[in-house]
Amino acid sequence: MTTTALAIHGGCGVLPLDSMSDADWAEARQDLGRALSAGWSVLKGGGTSVEAVEAAVVVMEDSPHFNAGHGAALNEDGIHELDASIMDGATLEAGALSAARGIRNPVRAARALMKDGRAVFLTGAAADDFAAQTGLQVMPQDYFTTPKRIEALAAMKAHAAAGTEASENEKHGTVGAVALDAAGHLAAATSTGGYTNKPAGRVGDTPVIGAGTYARDGVCAVSGTGKGEFFIRHVVGHEIAARVSYLGESLSQAAEHVVHVDLSGSSQTTGIVGAGLVALDGNGAVSAPYNTAGMFRGWVTPEGRAFVATHDEIHEVQP
Repeated sequence: MTTTALAIHGGCGVLPLDSMSDADWAEARQDLGRALSAGWSVLKGGGTSVEAVEAAVVVMEDSPHFNAGHGAALNEDGIHELDASIMDGATLEAGALSAARGIRNPVRAARALMKDGRAVFLTGAAADDFAAQTGLQVMPQDYFTTPKRIEALAAMKAHAAAGTEASENEKHGTVGAVALDAAGHLAAATSTGGYTNKPAGRVGDTPVIGAGTYARDGVCAVSGTGKGEFFIRHVVGHEIAARVSYLGESLSQAAEHVVHVDLSGSSQTTGIVGAGLVALDGNGAVSAPYNTAGMFRGWVTPEGRAFVATHDEIHEVQP
Protein backbone atom coordinates (compact mmCIF):
# COMPACT_ATOMS: atom_id res chain seq x y z
CA MET A 1 0.00 0.00 0.00
CA THR A 2 1.12 3.54 -0.71
CA THR A 3 -0.21 7.06 -0.53
CA THR A 4 -2.88 8.26 -2.93
CA ALA A 5 -2.67 11.51 -4.84
CA LEU A 6 -4.59 13.44 -7.48
CA ALA A 7 -4.03 16.60 -9.51
CA ILE A 8 -6.10 18.22 -12.25
CA HIS A 9 -5.92 21.12 -14.67
CA GLY A 10 -8.54 22.96 -16.67
CA GLY A 11 -6.20 24.70 -19.08
CA CYS A 12 -3.53 27.39 -18.96
CA GLY A 13 -3.78 30.89 -20.37
CA VAL A 14 -6.77 31.90 -18.24
CA LEU A 15 -7.91 35.51 -18.47
CA PRO A 16 -6.79 38.29 -16.12
CA LEU A 17 -8.67 38.37 -12.82
CA ASP A 18 -10.52 41.57 -13.74
CA SER A 19 -11.92 40.05 -16.95
CA MET A 20 -14.66 38.07 -15.18
CA SER A 21 -16.85 38.69 -12.15
CA ASP A 22 -16.00 37.21 -8.77
CA ALA A 23 -19.10 35.03 -9.15
CA ASP A 24 -17.89 33.62 -12.47
CA TRP A 25 -14.45 32.83 -11.06
CA ALA A 26 -16.08 31.19 -8.05
CA GLU A 27 -18.24 29.04 -10.34
CA ALA A 28 -15.18 27.89 -12.31
CA ARG A 29 -13.38 27.02 -9.06
CA GLN A 30 -16.46 25.15 -7.90
CA ASP A 31 -16.34 22.94 -10.99
CA LEU A 32 -12.64 22.31 -10.38
CA GLY A 33 -13.56 21.26 -6.86
CA ARG A 34 -16.25 18.93 -8.19
CA ALA A 35 -13.71 17.31 -10.51
CA LEU A 36 -11.31 16.81 -7.62
CA SER A 37 -14.07 15.33 -5.49
CA ALA A 38 -15.07 12.89 -8.23
CA GLY A 39 -11.53 11.61 -8.69
CA TRP A 40 -10.72 11.57 -4.98
CA SER A 41 -13.87 9.61 -4.16
CA VAL A 42 -12.68 6.90 -6.54
CA LEU A 43 -9.26 6.72 -4.92
CA LYS A 44 -10.55 6.73 -1.34
CA GLY A 45 -13.00 4.01 -2.27
CA GLY A 46 -10.15 1.76 -3.38
CA GLY A 47 -10.55 2.47 -7.08
CA THR A 48 -7.75 2.58 -9.62
CA SER A 49 -5.84 5.60 -10.86
CA VAL A 50 -7.33 5.04 -14.33
CA GLU A 51 -10.84 5.19 -12.90
CA ALA A 52 -9.95 8.31 -10.92
CA VAL A 53 -8.56 10.34 -13.84
CA GLU A 54 -11.53 9.37 -15.99
CA ALA A 55 -13.98 10.49 -13.29
CA ALA A 56 -12.24 13.82 -12.78
CA VAL A 57 -12.03 14.60 -16.50
CA VAL A 58 -15.69 13.71 -17.10
CA VAL A 59 -16.76 16.44 -14.66
CA MET A 60 -14.70 19.03 -16.55
CA GLU A 61 -15.96 17.78 -19.93
CA ASP A 62 -19.50 18.39 -18.68
CA SER A 63 -18.72 21.92 -17.45
CA PRO A 64 -19.14 24.92 -19.80
CA HIS A 65 -16.14 26.62 -18.17
CA PHE A 66 -13.50 24.45 -19.85
CA ASN A 67 -12.49 23.69 -23.43
CA ALA A 68 -13.49 20.02 -23.55
CA GLY A 69 -16.82 18.31 -24.18
CA HIS A 70 -19.64 20.79 -23.47
CA GLY A 71 -17.96 24.16 -24.05
CA ALA A 72 -15.30 22.92 -26.48
CA ALA A 73 -13.67 25.28 -28.97
CA LEU A 74 -14.93 25.72 -32.53
CA ASN A 75 -12.68 25.19 -35.55
CA GLU A 76 -12.46 27.51 -38.58
CA ASP A 77 -15.65 25.99 -40.02
CA GLY A 78 -17.59 26.44 -36.78
CA ILE A 79 -17.38 22.73 -35.98
CA HIS A 80 -16.38 21.01 -32.75
CA GLU A 81 -13.65 18.39 -33.20
CA LEU A 82 -12.75 16.67 -29.95
CA ASP A 83 -9.52 14.96 -28.85
CA ALA A 84 -8.81 12.86 -25.74
CA SER A 85 -6.51 10.18 -24.37
CA ILE A 86 -5.87 8.11 -21.28
CA MET A 87 -2.86 6.03 -20.19
CA ASP A 88 -2.33 3.36 -17.55
CA GLY A 89 1.12 3.65 -15.98
CA ALA A 90 1.05 0.05 -14.76
CA THR A 91 0.81 -1.53 -18.22
CA LEU A 92 1.58 1.39 -20.58
CA GLU A 93 -1.75 0.63 -22.24
CA ALA A 94 -3.44 3.68 -23.72
CA GLY A 95 -6.46 4.81 -25.67
CA ALA A 96 -6.75 7.96 -27.76
CA LEU A 97 -9.11 9.60 -30.23
CA SER A 98 -9.07 12.74 -32.33
CA ALA A 99 -11.42 14.86 -34.45
CA ALA A 100 -14.52 13.24 -32.97
CA ARG A 101 -17.66 15.29 -33.49
CA GLY A 102 -20.31 13.82 -31.23
CA ILE A 103 -18.90 11.98 -28.22
CA ARG A 104 -20.29 13.59 -25.07
CA ASN A 105 -17.38 12.45 -22.92
CA PRO A 106 -14.36 11.74 -25.13
CA VAL A 107 -12.30 10.50 -22.19
CA ARG A 108 -14.80 7.67 -21.67
CA ALA A 109 -14.34 6.64 -25.30
CA ALA A 110 -10.55 6.76 -24.91
CA ARG A 111 -10.76 4.44 -21.92
CA ALA A 112 -13.16 2.11 -23.74
CA LEU A 113 -10.71 1.94 -26.64
CA MET A 114 -7.87 1.12 -24.24
CA LYS A 115 -9.95 -1.72 -22.77
CA ASP A 116 -10.95 -2.94 -26.24
CA GLY A 117 -7.29 -3.44 -27.09
CA ARG A 118 -7.51 -3.60 -30.87
CA ALA A 119 -6.14 -0.09 -31.40
CA VAL A 120 -4.56 2.72 -29.42
CA PHE A 121 -5.78 5.60 -31.59
CA LEU A 122 -8.96 6.19 -33.62
CA THR A 123 -9.80 9.38 -35.50
CA GLY A 124 -12.77 11.19 -36.99
CA ALA A 125 -15.94 9.29 -37.82
CA ALA A 126 -14.35 6.01 -36.73
CA ALA A 127 -13.99 7.38 -33.20
CA ASP A 128 -17.63 8.49 -33.12
CA ASP A 129 -18.78 5.13 -34.49
CA PHE A 130 -16.72 3.26 -31.89
CA ALA A 131 -18.25 5.30 -29.09
CA ALA A 132 -21.78 4.66 -30.35
CA GLN A 133 -21.12 0.93 -30.73
CA THR A 134 -19.73 0.85 -27.19
CA GLY A 135 -22.94 2.37 -25.85
CA LEU A 136 -21.51 5.78 -24.99
CA GLN A 137 -23.55 8.94 -25.45
CA VAL A 138 -23.20 10.61 -28.83
CA MET A 139 -24.64 14.12 -29.01
CA PRO A 140 -25.56 16.62 -31.75
CA GLN A 141 -23.02 19.36 -32.39
CA ASP A 142 -25.08 22.06 -30.70
CA TYR A 143 -24.73 20.24 -27.36
CA PHE A 144 -21.06 21.29 -27.26
CA THR A 145 -21.64 24.92 -28.27
CA THR A 146 -21.74 27.72 -25.71
CA PRO A 147 -22.03 31.51 -26.18
CA LYS A 148 -18.46 31.90 -24.93
CA ARG A 149 -17.13 29.68 -27.74
CA ILE A 150 -19.15 31.49 -30.41
CA GLU A 151 -17.73 34.79 -29.16
CA ALA A 152 -14.21 33.37 -29.09
CA LEU A 153 -14.46 32.17 -32.70
CA ALA A 154 -15.64 35.62 -33.83
CA ALA A 155 -12.79 37.22 -31.90
CA MET A 156 -10.20 34.88 -33.41
CA LYS A 157 -11.44 35.54 -36.94
CA ALA A 158 -11.28 39.28 -36.23
CA HIS A 159 -7.71 38.92 -34.95
CA ALA A 160 -6.80 36.95 -38.09
CA ALA A 161 -8.31 39.62 -40.35
CA ALA A 162 -6.57 42.45 -38.49
CA GLY A 163 -3.26 40.65 -38.07
CA THR A 164 -3.39 41.05 -34.29
CA GLU A 165 -2.54 38.54 -31.56
CA ALA A 166 -5.26 36.83 -29.55
CA SER A 167 -5.05 36.06 -25.85
CA GLU A 168 -4.06 32.57 -24.73
CA ASN A 169 -7.58 32.10 -23.37
CA GLU A 170 -9.17 32.92 -26.74
CA LYS A 171 -6.88 30.46 -28.49
CA HIS A 172 -7.00 27.21 -26.59
CA GLY A 173 -7.62 25.26 -23.41
CA THR A 174 -7.56 21.67 -22.21
CA VAL A 175 -8.55 19.60 -19.20
CA GLY A 176 -6.60 16.78 -17.62
CA ALA A 177 -5.91 14.70 -14.54
CA VAL A 178 -3.14 12.57 -13.06
CA ALA A 179 -3.54 10.12 -10.20
CA LEU A 180 -1.67 7.68 -7.97
CA ASP A 181 -3.75 4.91 -6.42
CA ALA A 182 -3.24 2.86 -3.26
CA ALA A 183 -1.58 0.05 -5.25
CA GLY A 184 1.11 2.48 -6.44
CA HIS A 185 -0.17 2.74 -10.02
CA LEU A 186 -0.11 6.01 -11.96
CA ALA A 187 -2.47 7.18 -14.70
CA ALA A 188 -3.07 10.28 -16.81
CA ALA A 189 -5.93 11.54 -18.96
CA THR A 190 -6.43 14.64 -21.09
CA SER A 191 -9.32 16.03 -23.15
CA THR A 192 -9.75 19.12 -25.36
CA GLY A 193 -11.60 20.87 -28.14
CA GLY A 194 -8.27 22.12 -29.51
CA TYR A 195 -7.76 25.80 -30.22
CA THR A 196 -10.35 28.25 -31.47
CA ASN A 197 -10.41 28.76 -35.26
CA LYS A 198 -8.07 25.79 -35.78
CA PRO A 199 -7.87 24.26 -39.27
CA ALA A 200 -10.45 21.55 -39.86
CA GLY A 201 -8.89 18.19 -39.05
CA ARG A 202 -6.09 19.64 -36.94
CA VAL A 203 -4.90 17.35 -34.15
CA GLY A 204 -2.86 18.64 -31.23
CA ASP A 205 -0.90 16.99 -28.47
CA THR A 206 -3.81 15.90 -26.26
CA PRO A 207 -4.36 12.49 -27.92
CA VAL A 208 -0.67 11.95 -28.69
CA ILE A 209 0.70 9.51 -26.13
CA GLY A 210 4.03 10.80 -24.84
CA ALA A 211 3.24 14.41 -25.76
CA GLY A 212 0.11 15.67 -23.99
CA THR A 213 -0.51 12.52 -21.94
CA TYR A 214 1.94 10.07 -20.40
CA ALA A 215 2.11 7.73 -17.39
CA ARG A 216 4.68 5.20 -16.24
CA ASP A 217 4.63 3.55 -12.83
CA GLY A 218 7.45 4.54 -10.52
CA VAL A 219 8.32 7.55 -12.68
CA CYS A 220 5.51 10.02 -13.32
CA ALA A 221 2.15 10.80 -14.85
CA VAL A 222 1.74 13.98 -16.93
CA SER A 223 -1.17 15.86 -18.52
CA GLY A 224 -0.37 19.01 -20.48
CA THR A 225 -2.12 22.14 -21.71
CA GLY A 226 -0.96 24.81 -24.12
CA LYS A 227 0.23 25.13 -27.71
CA GLY A 228 -0.07 21.52 -28.76
CA GLU A 229 2.22 21.68 -31.77
CA PHE A 230 5.15 22.44 -29.46
CA PHE A 231 4.14 19.77 -26.97
CA ILE A 232 4.33 17.29 -29.83
CA ARG A 233 7.72 18.59 -31.01
CA HIS A 234 9.17 18.35 -27.51
CA VAL A 235 7.29 15.11 -26.66
CA VAL A 236 6.60 16.81 -23.34
CA GLY A 237 5.14 13.98 -21.26
CA HIS A 238 7.89 11.54 -22.18
CA GLU A 239 10.56 14.22 -21.91
CA ILE A 240 9.64 14.83 -18.27
CA ALA A 241 9.67 11.08 -17.58
CA ALA A 242 13.06 10.77 -19.29
CA ARG A 243 14.57 13.58 -17.24
CA VAL A 244 13.35 11.89 -14.06
CA SER A 245 14.55 8.43 -15.14
CA TYR A 246 17.82 9.20 -16.86
CA LEU A 247 19.01 12.45 -15.29
CA GLY A 248 17.80 11.65 -11.81
CA GLU A 249 15.92 14.93 -11.54
CA SER A 250 13.02 15.36 -9.16
CA LEU A 251 9.61 15.63 -10.78
CA SER A 252 9.51 19.34 -9.97
CA GLN A 253 12.93 19.94 -11.54
CA ALA A 254 11.99 18.06 -14.70
CA ALA A 255 8.57 19.67 -15.13
CA GLU A 256 9.83 23.17 -14.39
CA HIS A 257 12.68 22.76 -16.90
CA VAL A 258 10.38 21.66 -19.69
CA VAL A 259 7.83 24.43 -19.10
CA HIS A 260 10.17 27.30 -18.23
CA VAL A 261 13.18 26.45 -20.41
CA ASP A 262 12.24 24.16 -23.29
CA LEU A 263 8.88 25.90 -23.87
CA SER A 264 9.87 29.43 -22.86
CA GLY A 265 12.29 30.52 -25.53
CA SER A 266 15.52 29.35 -23.91
CA SER A 267 15.82 26.20 -26.00
CA GLN A 268 15.05 25.48 -29.65
CA THR A 269 11.69 27.27 -29.78
CA THR A 270 11.20 30.87 -30.84
CA GLY A 271 9.58 33.00 -28.18
CA ILE A 272 7.57 31.81 -25.20
CA VAL A 273 5.17 28.96 -25.88
CA GLY A 274 2.08 29.20 -23.68
CA ALA A 275 2.26 26.02 -21.64
CA GLY A 276 1.31 24.35 -18.39
CA LEU A 277 0.86 20.86 -16.99
CA VAL A 278 0.11 18.78 -13.94
CA ALA A 279 2.31 15.86 -12.98
CA LEU A 280 2.64 13.29 -10.20
CA ASP A 281 5.53 11.04 -9.31
CA GLY A 282 5.46 7.58 -7.77
CA ASN A 283 5.57 9.05 -4.24
CA GLY A 284 2.59 11.33 -4.82
CA ALA A 285 4.56 14.57 -5.21
CA VAL A 286 2.67 17.11 -7.34
CA SER A 287 4.09 19.59 -9.84
CA ALA A 288 1.93 22.12 -11.69
CA PRO A 289 4.11 24.67 -13.53
CA TYR A 290 2.75 27.14 -16.08
CA ASN A 291 4.18 30.16 -17.91
CA THR A 292 0.94 32.01 -18.71
CA ALA A 293 -1.09 34.47 -16.63
CA GLY A 294 -2.78 31.60 -14.88
CA MET A 295 -3.89 27.98 -15.08
CA PHE A 296 -7.04 26.29 -13.82
CA ARG A 297 -5.65 23.65 -11.48
CA GLY A 298 -6.25 21.67 -8.32
CA TRP A 299 -4.80 18.89 -6.20
CA VAL A 300 -5.47 16.80 -3.12
CA THR A 301 -2.76 16.23 -0.53
CA PRO A 302 -2.08 12.76 0.91
CA GLU A 303 -3.82 14.00 4.06
CA GLY A 304 -6.99 14.62 2.06
CA ARG A 305 -6.87 18.43 1.88
CA ALA A 306 -8.02 19.78 -1.47
CA PHE A 307 -7.00 23.03 -3.17
CA VAL A 308 -7.96 24.80 -6.39
CA ALA A 309 -6.48 27.85 -8.10
CA THR A 310 -6.79 29.93 -11.24
CA HIS A 311 -4.02 32.49 -10.69
CA ASP A 312 -1.64 32.93 -7.75
CA GLU A 313 -4.22 32.73 -4.98
CA ILE A 314 -4.93 29.19 -3.76
CA HIS A 315 -8.34 28.24 -2.35
CA GLU A 316 -9.01 25.28 -0.06
CA VAL A 317 -12.14 23.29 -0.92
CA GLN A 318 -13.85 20.15 0.33
CA PRO A 319 -12.38 17.01 -1.31
